[in-house]
Amino acid sequence: MRPQLAPLVLALLTAGAITHAHAEDSAPAEGALPQIVVSAERGDSFAGGQVARKARLGMLGNMDVMSTPFNVSSYTAQAIADQQAVSVADVLTRDPAVRATGQGGGILDAFFIRGFAIGEGNVGEIALDGQYGVAPNYRVFADYAERVEVIKGPAALLYGMSPNSGIGGVVNIVPKRAQTTDLTRLTLDYAGDSQLGAHVDVGRRFGAKREFGVRVNGRRQQGDTQLDKQYRRADVGALALDYQGARLRVTLDALGQTERFDAPSRPFLAAAGVAVPAAPDGKRNVTQDWEWAKIEDRSLLLRTEYDVTDALTVFANAGGARTHVARLFGTPTILNAAGDTRVTPDQFRLDVERATVDGGLRAAFDTGGVQHAVTLQASRYRDQLDRAAVGGRPVLSNLYAPVAALVQDVPAPALVPKVSETHLSGVALADTMTALDERLLVTLGVRRQQVESDNFNASGATTAQYDRRATTPMIGVAFKPWRQLALYANRIEGLSKGDTAPPTAANAGEIFAPYKSRQNEVGVKFERGTLAATLSAFRIEKPSGQLTGNVYAVDGEQRNQGVELAVFGQAMPGLRLTGGATFLDAELTRTNNAATLGKTPVGVPSSQANLGAEWDTALAGLTVTGSVSYTGRQYVNQANTQSIPSWTRLDLGARYQTRIDGRDTTLRASVANVANRDYWSGVASYGAFVQGAPRTLLLSATIDL
Repeated sequence: MRPQLAPLVLALLTAGAITHAHAEDSAPAEGALPQIVVSAERGDSFAGGQVARKARLGMLGNMDVMSTPFNVSSYTAQAIADQQAVSVADVLTRDPAVRATGQGGGILDAFFIRGFAIGEGNVGEIALDGQYGVAPNYRVFADYAERVEVIKGPAALLYGMSPNSGIGGVVNIVPKRAQTTDLTRLTLDYAGDSQLGAHVDVGRRFGAKREFGVRVNGRRQQGDTQLDKQYRRADVGALALDYQGARLRVTLDALGQTERFDAPSRPFLAAAGVAVPAAPDGKRNVTQDWEWAKIEDRSLLLRTEYDVTDALTVFANAGGARTHVARLFGTPTILNAAGDTRVTPDQFRLDVERATVDGGLRAAFDTGGVQHAVTLQASRYRDQLDRAAVGGRPVLSNLYAPVAALVQDVPAPALVPKVSETHLSGVALADTMTALDERLLVTLGVRRQQVESDNFNASGATTAQYDRRATTPMIGVAFKPWRQLALYANRIEGLSKGDTAPPTAANAGEIFAPYKSRQNEVGVKFERGTLAATLSAFRIEKPSGQLTGNVYAVDGEQRNQGVELAVFGQAMPGLRLTGGATFLDAELTRTNNAATLGKTPVGVPSSQANLGAEWDTALAGLTVTGSVSYTGRQYVNQANTQSIPSWTRLDLGARYQTRIDGRDTTLRASVANVANRDYWSGVASYGAFVQGAPRTLLLSATIDL
């Protein structure tokens, strides 16, 4: 018998993790200095409340998405709650430019943005309140997120170099913070098969001017999942403290989370020359019931700002995180068209330590009718990876009829040595200029980045070193000929640490030298009444890695160009829409193999689209919801001889808002993958493909106490 959900109070008190806070910056007027302030109460969003008007553009601070020279999506806490999202990956399923490549029921979330991978490595690259190196390493839960933001395209100037080569964009989490109104909110939830959960969200402000704020989030979720043999337990806790003085502003965010799986699901590899077989029943799980995984994260972030004068602000931020992974499993390989698989389970230990610090100043001044907002920033980031594994014996099974194998007693590694250490440091200067009655905005910036990377063998000796500097400039222009219309363009570069050779390579784990990417983008943003839309065209060129024989090397180039359309807001009274489409023309423009030259990169579909709708029915308080997602065919290898087919998924749901015993209450129900379609949902950049989740029922009840 699996243990059942503990009583609510006990579950929350023993969640075992202090959650991270939320720090939302209010949007300054053009030319004014960005400030950390208490988040608005559900305001500051487009009609319908699902998409926020503001997004944090790294060192540039919080800005209006309709006035920025970038394509930005910013999803609100309301949208997160109504979607019943468990993690950031769930939130981003509604974005037409993003596709998740993490395995449902697996230990990590990963994404493709504009056809480039995010989050596939062992060092997390989701930002927390504008800072890399703080958010949890493999999965970021949605419980503590006020906003989930996606900035499309390279962003080295704005955020610094991504720890894991996030060329396609940046995902940033704006954490929850105490609002002007006190909050005590309780949510109980259920997800098939028997995943039960409880979440509490408490916010208070104190002081004569309510300058002190506290926000606490805690969750426990546990039980059998919809996948065969799988049991999951997740504990999350977040504490957010803030002080909002006349000149001084301070926030402190602490976060802890633990996630444990029995029989965690895994992505699949296909043996050379084997066509990818049809996806099995979504509930099938080839992982053995004696395989397991446990991931623990602890994070801390301190942010401070002080106004020296009304036109000059100094700031300093520091934070870090630790991740510990212990697991026993392997990555299965499909051997033939019948779906036979082979996997070797490893007893694996991994520890990741990350630290970040930055500081600088922001100044505002006018010159000849032009308003300037200048930011000077110096930053330093460090990560260290310790890793070891002990291999077990191969296990044979089958996709469609998994075989129960004898339990293997694989010992844990006796020593977990340091295998890599990376330091990223830099200085950046940016000037955002506004003119023509704030109808013209021009941003110029440059970052000088240093990259130091070292690899080590088991005895601690250095096996590879890298130390190089690079300059990455940026120019962005936004022009509003009319209030409802904005035209924009940007040219921005991304500097990234080189790829890491995949597990299938003879040189697995090798870290390659950093390289540059370049994006050119033009677009238009339009808002009419309660409905808004963006249309952009972009081209990104990036050096790329490839597997030649059994050796992985960075000796090619990938070019992704495409068009993105997004629509959001209220189409008519009572009807809200979010969605859009992305059309990609991706090509391997330089390779060392005639069989791959000109081919489509691994995991990049030619088209993908989303449409989500909410309709308020004639019955007061009742809203019905639905969404459709489509993803085109994706290739599994660079020669384009193996692929997974296109897929479409339908999700339906409803929510009912009422008052029970004088308290605001929301009841939600949704069914993901209504047709219970069996499908392969995505492909990682190294050729592993993942199984789509089966039909899943989600229920929740939220009450404001």
